[in-house]
Amino acid sequence: MRVSKRASGALAVGAAFALVASGCSSGNNDGGDAGASKDGAIVIDGTQPENPLVPANTTETGGGAIIDWLWSGLVEYPNNGGAPQNLLAESIETSDSKVFKIKIKQNTKFHDGTTVKAESFVKAWNWAAYGPNGAQNASFFADIQGFDEVYTEDPDGPDGPQKAPEPKAKEMSGLKVVDDWNFEVTLTAPTAVFPTKLGYSAFVPLPDAFFSSTPADFGKKPIGNGPVSLVSWQDDVEIKLTRFDDYSLRDKMKVKDVTVKIYQDDTAAYNDLLAGNLDFQQQVPVSALAGDKWKTDLTDRAMASTTPSTGIIAFPIYDKRFQNPKLRKAISLSIDRQSITDKIFFGTRKPADSWANPLTPGAEPGNCTACKFDVAQAKQLLQEAGGFQGKLTLSYNADASHKEWMEAVAQQIKTNLNIDAVAVGVPTFAVFRANINAYKMTGAYRAGWQQDYPDVENWINPLYVTGGSSNDGKYSNPQVDALAKEATAAPSIEEAHKKFAEAVKLIDQDVPSMPIYFGGQQSGHSEKIKKLELTNVGELDITSVEL
Repeated sequence: MRVSKRASGALAVGAAFALVASGCSSGNNDGGDAGASKDGAIVIDGTQPENPLVPANTTETGGGAIIDWLWSGLVEYPNNGGAPQNLLAESIETSDSKVFKIKIKQNTKFHDGTTVKAESFVKAWNWAAYGPNGAQNASFFADIQGFDEVYTEDPDGPDGPQKAPEPKAKEMSGLKVVDDWNFEVTLTAPTAVFPTKLGYSAFVPLPDAFFSSTPADFGKKPIGNGPVSLVSWQDDVEIKLTRFDDYSLRDKMKVKDVTVKIYQDDTAAYNDLLAGNLDFQQQVPVSALAGDKWKTDLTDRAMASTTPSTGIIAFPIYDKRFQNPKLRKAISLSIDRQSITDKIFFGTRKPADSWANPLTPGAEPGNCTACKFDVAQAKQLLQEAGGFQGKLTLSYNADASHKEWMEAVAQQIKTNLNIDAVAVGVPTFAVFRANINAYKMTGAYRAGWQQDYPDVENWINPLYVTGGSSNDGKYSNPQVDALAKEATAAPSIEEAHKKFAEAVKLIDQDVPSMPIYFGGQQSGHSEKIKKLELTNVGELDITSVEL
């Protein structure tokens, strides 16, 4: 998941919810009892980041959650799912949705003590968009004038990856530093959703130290501007964070130290939670859901929430065996999503019936015809596609609760279509994602999407537009690309959503992936925590924690 990240549906424990969720919390608030928790420490669960922690090169939640804590951007998404609001931005002004004048708050600091300035954003965005740098989030800057001159696609073909041609320019013409606290962004066309996107981590600033280092070296000892700084990172063991005392934006940390413990097994994390050795687990294991065992175990420390995320199985369309859309639709129609959500997730998830999670602004429910359970049509389409030869592997990362539902999907495909389908676990999320990004998948694979910003655009452009940052299966349809481009440049959010709906109809015909379930989250915390909130996508808001 960011491949899975960000959106709507939050949960708070204790009475401070209305204050913090509305963005009115004082930066000097130490929490309930004065001084009670300001020097405390917590241990929370996490997964090994796929890459060094460079914001524009992080597209998964293991690293994404850490980056969200280490950095603060121009805009933030309130925990209560409300409209985006300015954070580091003093103001974002436009008269035509094409030219945006952005003023940042003065004299905020990076963790190395240097000042965040307008050029910290402009240089970071130019680096991310410049094709030879290979940033996975480069496509998020495609709205900006001059992107096409700094970014060129790798001309990969039947002979494998080829070197991309040198871009015409090194900086986008649409970015201009006005002075230390102001910069101007000119887009290629009016884009109503652009300010909403600015809360995504690809758009955060970078310090000068980034540009005098290598991305790999910087990413192992990142310097952000958020409420915590990185102390140490021990691969596959833990990441240690500590409060950044010079942080001057909303919601300073109420505890001092945070250890993100990296687990290879979510049951082990759950056992630590029950034993008091872990203070927060974002998702309890599936094994704890049966009979509401997790609620019995945790009592008032059990937290149920709804998140704008979708569990997905994707196809590697670069593999010739999966290039027939009739085959892809046949497999999707053979899956009984209701049975999986009822029997595997005990009703804590909902069967997916649309391409974008319905909690998302602009998302239309029920527009995934390929999500229906229809064995007769599935068999007919499989026959028309010429059948499927050999073994169909369904890969998943084995360090989270995916084994049960992926095995259930494999069994349904096997039973309903007589395809030799088998679920195969990959030990860690980091290795799993590395294989996906290297285009090494030889079968379908578990994916998922947790929105980066609250608009249906985020469910289309990164996932299904040619060259999208998370279009890992290399799906491509020129008509979808054209409609998405029209939608992005629409004069209003409403018009954009209409165009995206047209694009979704084509995506539904092509079935580049299979939405399986809509997310529900079951979290738990230790007895030492008095108050906490979850973000709009179910991550722990570490600034809200009081002991």
